[in-house]
Amino acid sequence: MSPPSFGVTYDYRCPFARNVHEHLVVAVRGGADWIVDFLPFSLTQAHVEEGGAPVWDAPDKASDLTAIEAGMVVRDRHPDRFLDVHLALFGARHDEGRDLREDAVVRDVLEKNGVDADEVFAAISDGWPRQEFRKVHEASVNDHQVFGVPTFISGETSAFVRVMTRPGGDTGLARATIEHLLEMLVGHPEINEFKHTTISR
Repeated sequence: MSPPSFGVTYDYRCPFARNVHEHLVVAVRGGADWIVDFLPFSLTQAHVEEGGAPVWDAPDKASDLTAIEAGMVVRDRHPDRFLDVHLALFGARHDEGRDLREDAVVRDVLEKNGVDADEVFAAISDGWPRQEFRKVHEASVNDHQVFGVPTFISGETSAFVRVMTRPGGDTGLARATIEHLLEMLVGHPEINEFKHTTISR
């Protein structure tokens, strides 16, 4: 049987995307044989009012896209470093409270994870990461009505989810968490919304 293939959206500013993507990375590193498509999604663009200028064409919003574009360059040109950089960018924002709109912060994350920051920023200047980012974002919106992160997409089925916990390096927990989500997504499409009314502390 073929391994599960699915995509998951992300924007580094979202703590719930951080939680899910940590589960994904820990599980994959622990041997999960999933085929995962890491799908960039712009929360800035998602909040543009109807008729407003798209973030892709707004110079004053370019810094909102830089970290994701940097991650995309690493994903495509240095795939062996992507998972490290992916988690480190989430960590810089949510664990260290750093501003990913600052080029210096993104450069620091890249260099600390063995990636040449000058090469990555040169690729961003070339423009292709922005074009690819826009293409993937708009496909998610047009084909699956995606409105936020993290959204799981498998075939024609998609679902926005919120996971409240982090795996903490627990491979079993990470794998079980993602497998539960995939079972809900693919095995129970009749469930449209399932939300706890209180949060366990």
